[in-house]
Amino acid sequence: MGTVSKALSLLTHFNHGRTGIGLSDLTRLSGMNKATVYRLMSELQESGFVEQTDGDRMYRLGPQVLRLAALREAAVPILSVSRRVLRDLSDETGETTHLSLLQGSQLNSLSHAYSPRHATKVMMEDAEVLTFHGTSSGMAVLAYADPGFVDEALAQPLLVHTPETITDPQELRAQLTDVRSTGMAQSIGGFEADVHSHAVPVFGPDRQVIGTLAVAAPVSRMTPEQKQRIPAALRRAGAALTHRIGGSAPADYPQDGAV
Repeated sequence: MGTVSKALSLLTHFNHGRTGIGLSDLTRLSGMNKATVYRLMSELQESGFVEQTDGDRMYRLGPQVLRLAALREAAVPILSVSRRVLRDLSDETGETTHLSLLQGSQLNSLSHAYSPRHATKVMMEDAEVLTFHGTSSGMAVLAYADPGFVDEALAQPLLVHTPETITDPQELRAQLTDVRSTGMAQSIGGFEADVHSHAVPVFGPDRQVIGTLAVAAPVSRMTPEQKQRIPAALRRAGAALTHRIGGSAPADYPQDGAV
């Protein structure tokens, strides 16, 4: 990993539940030595990517991040476009919906919507990093990613999230074949126990996968009716989101596959 990659990787440890991080915690989270983390954070601070308030030793994201985020949204307004799609999909399925975006070698949850239909629901956190092997969103990305990207993702240590998490690369590759045949990925308890999720890829103008749209529901609510309703609604919503951001699915993407 190069110097720039190391520096940028430190920014991925910030999320809604961890908006400020001290040097010691960053060292622990990153696995780098303290001197390296301090040097990289100092350089990021000079460039405006992080900042420290007066008298505060905690780092937080700086104004440069907001500027780049605004430019990205202006160029490809996927966040703005996705809000209506997520809301409509949640209303139709009665479950939690979320959008994840591929950013470098990571898949980050970008936005979500909850249904008011049930008191018990799958909870999401924006900016959460999702593993490729443990989530339906991750598998939907890998199914349409470049082979080299897939090789690198499956060569990493694969974390065990629950007893249902699959970590055998060969078994995961076999599942990717199934995902490509239907255009949709599923995960039952692979990332969070008792959660059944479905995901479809979202494609950019160059027909490359850029993220995923997903529906997550408690296993107990996955009735035969929901097993039909969710994939159908998700397939329509994924196609609509890809179209609204000016994207196109690759020629081999199944338009009416069965799950």
